[in-house]
Amino acid sequence: MDSYLIQVKGKASLRDVHLSLHGKSLSTGPGKGRKPHWAVRASEMSKRTFNPIRAIVDSMQVTPNPQKPLISLSIGDPTVFGNLPSDEEVMQAMKDALETGDYNGYAPSVGYQPCREAVAKYYSCPEAPLEAQDIILTSGCSQAIELALGVLANPGQNILVPRPGFSLYKTLALSMGIEVKFYNLLPEKSWEADLKQMESLVDDKTACLIVNNPSNPCGSVFSKSHLQKIVAVASRQCVPILADEIYAEMVFEDCRYEALAKVSPRVPVLSCGGLAKRWLVPGWRMGWILIHDRGDIFGKEIRDGLVRLSQRILGPCTVVQGALGGILRRTSPEFYHNTLSFLKSNADLCYAALSAVCGLNPVQPSGAMYLMVGIQTDHFPEFENDVEFTERLIAEQSVFCLPATCFEYPNFFRVVLTVPADMMAEACQRIRQFCEQHYQGEEGAQELECDK
Repeated sequence: MDSYLIQVKGKASLRDVHLSLHGKSLSTGPGKGRKPHWAVRASEMSKRTFNPIRAIVDSMQVTPNPQKPLISLSIGDPTVFGNLPSDEEVMQAMKDALETGDYNGYAPSVGYQPCREAVAKYYSCPEAPLEAQDIILTSGCSQAIELALGVLANPGQNILVPRPGFSLYKTLALSMGIEVKFYNLLPEKSWEADLKQMESLVDDKTACLIVNNPSNPCGSVFSKSHLQKIVAVASRQCVPILADEIYAEMVFEDCRYEALAKVSPRVPVLSCGGLAKRWLVPGWRMGWILIHDRGDIFGKEIRDGLVRLSQRILGPCTVVQGALGGILRRTSPEFYHNTLSFLKSNADLCYAALSAVCGLNPVQPSGAMYLMVGIQTDHFPEFENDVEFTERLIAEQSVFCLPATCFEYPNFFRVVLTVPADMMAEACQRIRQFCEQHYQGEEGAQELECDK
């Protein structure tokens, strides 16, 4: 049996105890004499995590009008109503991958090599060439954005984010201890960025500039010349770009899509995308990061950082990875065309209908699957803000649109364009009835006549 000696200095207490074992001195250090008790608390990261959409929607204590079926124009999930199925070739590629039995195990954290090669081949172009090593496969575009932010920014730094813009940027940044600075998009210029104001936000702690094109929530598409001006700002300020391009190529026939990396020969770009929207399979959670770094500014450090971050969770579903090559190769052009034709038809219907409504100012979209509508709040004085406006719209007309406060842009609301055409027409008619009932003229009396 080992022998040991306990020495207590001063008065006998547990504050300063020394043990000697076989002549070796061991110190317990100062004891606190605490009584054990439960003290489980949520982490600071969890406390900083805040989703504006969930916070606003969950706080809306409202019941739809039971006399009218609910029409939800709020959810950016194109599968909700069953009217926009994915292409048959997409389904077949998944079946083929499953039946091989080759994709039941773990994949490398950055994705299977042949799948990365397929993505690189699909998106590579002479202006912005890609190889498999430039691709990181992720669990949806959301994880791609999370990894990109995680590798570019440290706590205490800041990022530039569009306003109005997708709320996830702020949610992720704040949870990481990163400050968010908003640059304005201008509705009177089809939601182009206010470049002067954007550049004024840059300081020595700015880690990256987020550019979302085509835009959620605006449905806008930047021209090549406007993208070049954005890149020029980033180049002058030596700020890398995180390009959220989940709606890549989802533009209407009178518009042209340009990948940001094609107009950025020097500024490094992390382009985030995925299958969710264009292929209409958001639940499959397949995303990617395209690393564009022709000037070798990111170098090895950023690439290695992305690999390390990807190893925290082992990426997207392996069966979907197995199907990815077939999806990219075999999806029919008719499928893309039909999807966009439907979205444009709904966009035209909604824009025309709401343009004729007193007190509303819709902004014509050019792509994605959304339309933003301005509310002339002076003509609806009984509503305090866009949140109350949309709450009452639910209660009275059973039409659910997201208030644009969710996107840091009050006094607008967002319409999702993926609903069946008859539901879109019915929703617009109900919105018109609602506005006619509550619109007030300049003198405060109810006024159904206006310049429209």
